[in-house]
Amino acid sequence: MHVILVEPRFPANQRQFVRGLREVGARVTGIGEAPPEALGEELLGLLHGYEQVPSVCHEESMLEAVRRVQGRGRVDRLEATVEAHILPVARVREEAGIPGTTVRTAFLCRDKPAMKEALRDAGVATARSTGAGSADAVRRFAAEVGFPLILKPRRAAGAAGTFRADDAESLERAMAECGADRGAPVAVEEFVEGHEGFYDTLCVDGKPVHDFVSHYYPNVLEAMRTRWISPQIVVTNRMDAAGYGELKDMGARVIRHLGIGTSATHMEWFFGPKGLRFSEIGCRPPGVGVWDLYSAANDFDLYREWAAAVALGRTTQPPSRRFSAGMVALRPDRDGRITGYEGADAILDRFREWILDAHLPPAGTPTQPVEGGYMANAWVRMRHPDYDALLGMMDFVGRNLKVRAGG
Repeated sequence: MHVILVEPRFPANQRQFVRGLREVGARVTGIGEAPPEALGEELLGLLHGYEQVPSVCHEESMLEAVRRVQGRGRVDRLEATVEAHILPVARVREEAGIPGTTVRTAFLCRDKPAMKEALRDAGVATARSTGAGSADAVRRFAAEVGFPLILKPRRAAGAAGTFRADDAESLERAMAECGADRGAPVAVEEFVEGHEGFYDTLCVDGKPVHDFVSHYYPNVLEAMRTRWISPQIVVTNRMDAAGYGELKDMGARVIRHLGIGTSATHMEWFFGPKGLRFSEIGCRPPGVGVWDLYSAANDFDLYREWAAAVALGRTTQPPSRRFSAGMVALRPDRDGRITGYEGADAILDRFREWILDAHLPPAGTPTQPVEGGYMANAWVRMRHPDYDALLGMMDFVGRNLKVRAGG
């Protein structure tokens, strides 16, 4: 089996997909933007070939590179795992005659209004939404649906560029921030009240063969806007708990209706007064190292399992569900440069048995903005057999490990 992997160097965990493919016996060619010497000896040693392109989102350059690889022999799969790459790679894949995620599926998993329209038509419960290309269109939707509303770029990933509007005045501010008042295309959605989490799968031929349920504490929009909060992502090992059956059924329906075949998926959901509601899905793995949490929680290597699904059409090992696992993000108390930490040694010693790893940048490191994400500054990752005990430990870390910064 010969697999082309797009952008094997960045982000850093991309090389884990290469390693997994090699471990299941696949030949791997990389296509990326960096020169070969930037990949390093270890990664180059895992690749059977490498093609450099100006941009992996430039379809003409990508197709030329794929054709060069095909000229040297058969290509069985062309895979991308980063959100921004999914749609352009699907177009190249289709043009080159390589099996995998179709353009239709990639488009529906990238364009939020089209995604939700398709799923509403299939009977999946989701927020009312529309695509808008002008401020007047946004205002008309607000007049019809009411507040609160959510605005985001049509092809956003996660909470990037997402704004909440609670009234006409904040709507005008949100449109100015995201460019809707200047004609930038945006998705406008009814705000759904409730707890937020995500349901991730690894699918083979459209059927989930591995699945995982995770929770956000607090919801993403609040976490990405509030400095003092130390937000958490927590993976449950209670997959048979009441309520998750409905979530699994929804996930399977979404995957089927969007035509997702052999792929990782990342689906966000809300549960609140109106019940379970679909939020959005990507046909790719989640970000911020969540697959590392899944692997640590389940005593297996999910990157290798993905590789087996892609290259062999099957997986090789069931998840143990032995642990819950999670990450707590730690924000500096102000922008500037990190000056030190309070409570770090005592906390790391207290929970040493349950800590997977931690990232505490040294003094002098420039801080990153709160909206930079869960791994932008300091973080700690943990696991424990009991979900509630893990939540308690992570709460303690978030309250008591302080990141100090100065100008």
